[in-house]
Amino acid sequence: MDSFCRDNLPPPEEWPDLTPLPYKARLNCATELLDRNLQTRAHHPAVVTPSETLTYAQLAERVNRIANVLVKDLGLVPGNRVLLRSANNAWMVAAYFAVLKAGGVVVATMPLLRARELGQILRKACITHALCDARLAEELAAAEAPELRHILHWGDGELEARCAAQPPQFQAADTAQDDVCLIGFTSGTTGEPKGTMHFHRDMLAICDHYSAQVLRPSAEDRFIGSPPLAFTFGLGGLVLFPFHVGATAILLERAPPEELAAAIARYRATICFTAPTAYRAMAAKAGEHDLSSLRRCVSAGEHLPKPIFEAWQKVTGLKLLDGIGATEMLHIFIAAPEEAVRPGATGLPVPGYEAKIIGPDGTEVPRGTPGRLAVRGPTGCRYLADPRQRNYVQHGWNITGDSFFQDEDGYFHFLARNDDLIVSAGYNIAAPEVEEALLSHPSVKEAGVVGIPDEERGMVVTAHVVLHPDYPRDDTTTRALQDHVKSIIAPYKYPRRVMFHDALPRTETGKLQRFALRKLSLAPDAAPWQSPAP
Repeated sequence: MDSFCRDNLPPPEEWPDLTPLPYKARLNCATELLDRNLQTRAHHPAVVTPSETLTYAQLAERVNRIANVLVKDLGLVPGNRVLLRSANNAWMVAAYFAVLKAGGVVVATMPLLRARELGQILRKACITHALCDARLAEELAAAEAPELRHILHWGDGELEARCAAQPPQFQAADTAQDDVCLIGFTSGTTGEPKGTMHFHRDMLAICDHYSAQVLRPSAEDRFIGSPPLAFTFGLGGLVLFPFHVGATAILLERAPPEELAAAIARYRATICFTAPTAYRAMAAKAGEHDLSSLRRCVSAGEHLPKPIFEAWQKVTGLKLLDGIGATEMLHIFIAAPEEAVRPGATGLPVPGYEAKIIGPDGTEVPRGTPGRLAVRGPTGCRYLADPRQRNYVQHGWNITGDSFFQDEDGYFHFLARNDDLIVSAGYNIAAPEVEEALLSHPSVKEAGVVGIPDEERGMVVTAHVVLHPDYPRDDTTTRALQDHVKSIIAPYKYPRRVMFHDALPRTETGKLQRFALRKLSLAPDAAPWQSPAP
């Protein structure tokens, strides 16, 4: 047994308060989420991709063969960390569950990470093994990783040949419910990445709480979406939740809005997970694809502006299910089931979770008062050997870094990330609120708002805007947008500077990269930001 993860957990007094769960002491989540379906769903499609379809029985066999390769060929012992590197495909899912079943610890990485970023993760988690799509091998090979001893690729025949030589049976490792099985690295923009450690029980907890009690899928659902499986939003929404009920996961290696909409129609998907900007783009071209198979649509990753909610409902008749989650919490912890959705509000605590709004001194503030969001429940933050644990967990509560207020009915309303609040001339201005006002103007396709330093006002609101075709990028449009914002929200919140672009910089998961917008804002002669070549 490799005790690295156990040895590098925070001290118990720095953990959040965790809700006890009725799971048995010895638990392997791969058995519960995959093998359990072999009893009644063996021949039901588990994973559907453009290149192959695997039933639960076929997927389980591939998982077992990979697990045998890991243990017999590569000497994996429970607790070893295994880096996974791939786009969303069937081999990625099989590799993920093989590591879990063998008692290893998954460290999944975004496909676009470069050698320097991979090296930070490999060294921090002392990773010894890696399974990698051959198309992404170059950056991994260039990463500085002194502990990495074993690398196998699929897609070039290497892992496939080794799997063919292994038996299709594998006895799951005898793991405990509180053994670490996943280290999810945060997608922070600066500083050393933080590794969040999650247990076997946590993987089931998000299924039994958010999925079962808010999303409420059935075995006949077909899940689809855009987030990478290395992002815990994608892991839950595209793999764990469907497998928990014996449903089908439809996986796309690329899922920009146009391709996602086409795939929804082609595969008759019923549940979709993606970011707000994707729903806005698909709504604008809803007449080009048959989206009638959808019955649930989940929006997360960033704030859901009300204009996007309304645009999606207008063309599909569906209410977007907004939600906020965190890598530290594994998945969504505030949301609302369809019948309780209120446009503009993020929602209510997911059953099993508690949430409150606290002031600077850590005490709860009155309803309607902005403050910091604090949450606790069955999942919570446990950073890998990181002093920042004490910032995130305070007095047993997870302090997520988000500013919210709670209304008189108990609904939570997002204001901004704590570091996205703009203080201008003494006023607190939430960047997402200004973005929402801009998006309600017919000329605006995308909007990102940041604050930049100003001698007179401290900070000034700067808007970065992508216009729909045929709208001019000129002073007239700028004034029209400024006047529009003044008519929607308090006039002091209007953007005093507007910059036009062809696209806005975003992460692989669709999050707006505000740090990139701040750099553009500070460059007097900054050229409009261009999308990188695919």
